[in-house]
Amino acid sequence: MSHQLLNRTVVYTGKVFSVAQHEVRLPDGRPNAYDLVEHNNAVTILPLGEQGSIIFVRQYRLGAKGDLLELPAGVLHDGEDPALGASREVREETGFAAGQLTPLGGFFMAPGYSTEYMHVFLAAALTHDPLPQDDDEFLQVERIPAAQALDMARRGEFQDGKTLVALMLAARLLQP
Repeated sequence: MSHQLLNRTVVYTGKVFSVAQHEVRLPDGRPNAYDLVEHNNAVTILPLGEQGSIIFVRQYRLGAKGDLLELPAGVLHDGEDPALGASREVREETGFAAGQLTPLGGFFMAPGYSTEYMHVFLAAALTHDPLPQDDDEFLQVERIPAAQALDMARRGEFQDGKTLVALMLAARLLQP
């Protein structure tokens, strides 16, 4: 017997996500209640520039109570193809369009309490082609050589999970 959904009640709807309470029958037959953040899927992009530099963005994150250095990322629109979302987000956040976009894999952000699935792409053959940033984004673009970024990840210098995962998924392609 597997877990069986008995009931779902939305208890909060916000700008970016909703929260639903799910009543689930456990494999042993007992019911149990779970709170689940229902969030659209998203993309993280590793933009690889000329001379092997990676383009990062520094931005304020409320949950971290400060600025984080991270790879560009964004939430997909309902039904949006992840590759199209990645193409849009890299232009919005870095000002560069990807001539080549390679899927690297994906992962659930926090499957214990959220539905958000993150698709990871390597963006290469970059050309300057900006899109307007979102109204609430104040991003500072920073370039870091790929080898240095991988060393920073290994030393625990990045505090953003999606950045760490994306760097590790791309490591085989970034190392000489």
